[in-house]
Amino acid sequence: MAGIKVLATNKKARHDYFIDEVYECGIELKGTEVKSIRNGKINLKEGYASVDNGEVFLKQVHISPYEQGNINNVDPLRVRKLLLHKYEIKKLIGAITIKGYSLVPLRVYLKNSRVKIEIGLARGKKLYDKRQDLAKKDAQRRIQRELSPKY
Repeated sequence: MAGIKVLATNKKARHDYFIDEVYECGIELKGTEVKSIRNGKINLKEGYASVDNGEVFLKQVHISPYEQGNINNVDPLRVRKLLLHKYEIKKLIGAITIKGYSLVPLRVYLKNSRVKIEIGLARGKKLYDKRQDLAKKDAQRRIQRELSPKY
């Protein structure tokens, strides 16, 4: 994929949720927020998305104020609108209300100089699911270590 530069990822989301579908969407930002995101000053950890009145909004994502900014800096935790197609929004509404899914931001990246955000349709994991995933990762790590030419 040419022209993609990952700016932030949400590793906690993949640990806490099963991600069933992934959507790429644009995000409505102010000028100083774009500069701050380009500097990597964004935190997705506690963020989530919700659908209100047929529009998708990103909440609890912290974008630090731009250092060289002026009075145009905005609230770091403000609600931001996500830009999706109508049929995608309808699909998300159905999944969230009927099946009990959540919308979680996975990563923020630049694609052809535009800020994009990847949100995932997620189901929560139980504690035993998390333990199983950690055990699988540990087993894979051991296998790779044994197969590597260093040992």
